[in-house]
Amino acid sequence: MSDSDEDAPALSTHTLAALQDFYRDTSSSSASDQFTVGAVGEDWSLSQFWYSDETAAQLAEEAVREAGEGGRIACVSAPSVYQKLKQGSVSGSDRVSAVVLEYDRRFSTYGEDFLFYDYNEPLALSDAPPQSFDFVIADPPYLSEECLTKVAQTVKYLSKGKVLLCTGAIMEKVAKELLDVKMCSFLPKHNKNLSNEFRCFVNYPSRLL
Repeated sequence: MSDSDEDAPALSTHTLAALQDFYRDTSSSSASDQFTVGAVGEDWSLSQFWYSDETAAQLAEEAVREAGEGGRIACVSAPSVYQKLKQGSVSGSDRVSAVVLEYDRRFSTYGEDFLFYDYNEPLALSDAPPQSFDFVIADPPYLSEECLTKVAQTVKYLSKGKVLLCTGAIMEKVAKELLDVKMCSFLPKHNKNLSNEFRCFVNYPSRLL
């Protein structure tokens, strides 16, 4: 041992244990922070508008309840709901699995849970077998019949049956024709106010109705 080693300050056992606890807590916090709603910033050029934390939680609770034990959930252009499911703050979220289908490759940080999705190619879903999800929630990026029609193709391909659609109230008639969904009384909110009235639609008996 050199003189410099002998002179180096040493941490007490108590201090070292406290420091290890601190780093462990910090590491755990960082892991959960990546799933915070808004952890990935909105890109308005991609028509991204994240749900409020309360709305994301309510939609995640609905997904868990309807998917059932061991259920699979697909979040189509609805990353806020996926993030809330992965936070572990929603009861039962540890008993389901979820994936996020997104055009924005920033979400590829979620690894195998991320499936690249371009609504212009609604059936280019090689990593997602047909009718493989117990619950599908979709939020088409644009308020247009063309966009909703293509997203509806994706939803029908993925879904075993239960569908929750989030879109503008003005799309009610088209949504009914495409997916046989009914408007809910539940009013979803966003972190930033939208100029268009936004609503949820479902094709099954739901508490949100």
